[in-house]
Amino acid sequence: MTYSVQFGDLWPSIRVSLLSEQKYGALVNNFAARDHVSAELEQLSARDFVKEAISHGKPEPENGQTAAPSLASWACSPNLQCFTFARGDVSRFPPARLGSLGVMDYYLMDAASLLPVLALGLQPGDTVLDLCAAPGGKTLALLQTGCCRNLAANDLSTSRTGRLQKVLHSYVPQDIRDKNRVRVTSWDGRKWGELEGDTYDRVLVDVPCTTDRHSLHEEENNIFQRSRKKERQMLPMLQVQLLAAGLLATKPGGHVVYSTCSLSHLQNEYVVQGAIELLANQYSMEVQVEGLTHFRKLFMDTFSFFPSCQVGELVIPNLMANFGPMYFCKMCRMT
Repeated sequence: MTYSVQFGDLWPSIRVSLLSEQKYGALVNNFAARDHVSAELEQLSARDFVKEAISHGKPEPENGQTAAPSLASWACSPNLQCFTFARGDVSRFPPARLGSLGVMDYYLMDAASLLPVLALGLQPGDTVLDLCAAPGGKTLALLQTGCCRNLAANDLSTSRTGRLQKVLHSYVPQDIRDKNRVRVTSWDGRKWGELEGDTYDRVLVDVPCTTDRHSLHEEENNIFQRSRKKERQMLPMLQVQLLAAGLLATKPGGHVVYSTCSLSHLQNEYVVQGAIELLANQYSMEVQVEGLTHFRKLFMDTFSFFPSCQVGELVIPNLMANFGPMYFCKMCRMT
């Protein structure tokens, strides 16, 4: 009922797509034999949607002049390769294998989950925080960029950080993990502003949410159970606190991407606006939302975007491109 009001005529197709089989992407592991893996995936008739989007999205020169959009408006985190099947193609990727270099060849994930990492726009030498990191797909993608001087990966749940450690052990060579480049913690993310304020160049805040697609297909420990009603109602407050902590942990001039896998504007745009107001009132901090219009244009051949977000972007499930939901919003801490 809520979503039929929020999405209007789009809701029936979103609903059918949510109830249908999800599409996946194969994130190439750059610590494996990358060229060999890419060639194998191409033989399956999959395509690297990141490479394709960026090559098509290079700005056209006008009147002989080199077009120069602001770098922030279209710079993506580099070195990420993720293969998907074309729109309408419901082929499945085979399970990933252990490669010749002792790590897994690729990581299967909802390809829309890569968009927050791409939007973060990592630069070489960045210090990076993944505030709610488990189960680990986005953490792995952050490492694949080759840009992290240091990466702090945190999740409050120790059982979930156990899953994160397994992903890192399966995909990342030990010397990379051991060089203090990856630090895994289980702290309360809401306290990060006090623990490590003004510290990071880039922060990803991929918060706990109602995980709409997962909740439709998973009975066990479902957040829509009656016993979890209070927890569900408190989610937007928790999300605001986590985003505010992520922004406090960022250096002035640094960037934060907030993301969820929920369709709910109460967990998406409203949380962004709530956190910005909270920081302005309590800390006199100015935070600016960065427009992602060009970013959406880059990837509209692969994903279906909701056209009416007030801030940020939302990938909506669509039978021809059944990824998402995935909401993401990029912010810059100004002061």
